[in-house]
Amino acid sequence: TARQLLFIAAIAAALLSAADALSIIKSSSDTTRSHKHKHDVTTTCNYPSRRNFVQFGLVAATSMSTLSANAAVDSQFKEVGQQERPPEGETPFSTLSNGVQIKDFRQGSGPETIQNGSRVELTMKGRLLNLNGVIFYDTKSNDPNGFGEGTPLQFTVGDKSVLPGLESGLAGMKKGGIRRIIVPAEVGYGAFPGLEPQPLTDVERRALDSVVKNPRRDQTVMFDCKVERLK
Repeated sequence: TARQLLFIAAIAAALLSAADALSIIKSSSDTTRSHKHKHDVTTTCNYPSRRNFVQFGLVAATSMSTLSANAAVDSQFKEVGQQERPPEGETPFSTLSNGVQIKDFRQGSGPETIQNGSRVELTMKGRLLNLNGVIFYDTKSNDPNGFGEGTPLQFTVGDKSVLPGLESGLAGMKKGGIRRIIVPAEVGYGAFPGLEPQPLTDVERRALDSVVKNPRRDQTVMFDCKVERLK
């Protein structure tokens, strides 16, 4: 980013100044040694070259900048659903009786709402909060035609094929609505590891298994869902 580039440029300028100062010190030291008597004992100091000094500093600055950027990206998932007050006027998460948290990003439209018995089609992504938001499910991965559109997840609410926490989080949504749903382990993969949605690629499968098959990890997951069809 621009901020990272400015940070690295500032570090580079500081390093150049330091390297110039080091060169002056080295030159002064060399002159002093040349005037000493040949029988005097002097200490030899190997100074790094100006170029090596700057190169080392730039590598260190770039590494620090990259680590800082990665930490900023990861931090967004650590606070999901935990804000004491909604940021920048956004609505807060609502917590249901089973511990599921929901937050609407766009209200849908139409007379029908998701309820028991509804036939729904969803495009969605699932993320592992324990792994800082690693994606373990994406309907775009189900792309048999190769056009990049993916295939929505289809199911009937109440048929016990989908995580109960996800079903309860979808209740009340309308066609076109977008909602973020946080599902705790008790109504998610911790108690129902075989229910949908299931990973669609080997990479996604390994990511989910690394959490579900490790009881020491928090198995809370987050879904971003859009209702494509509802009847």
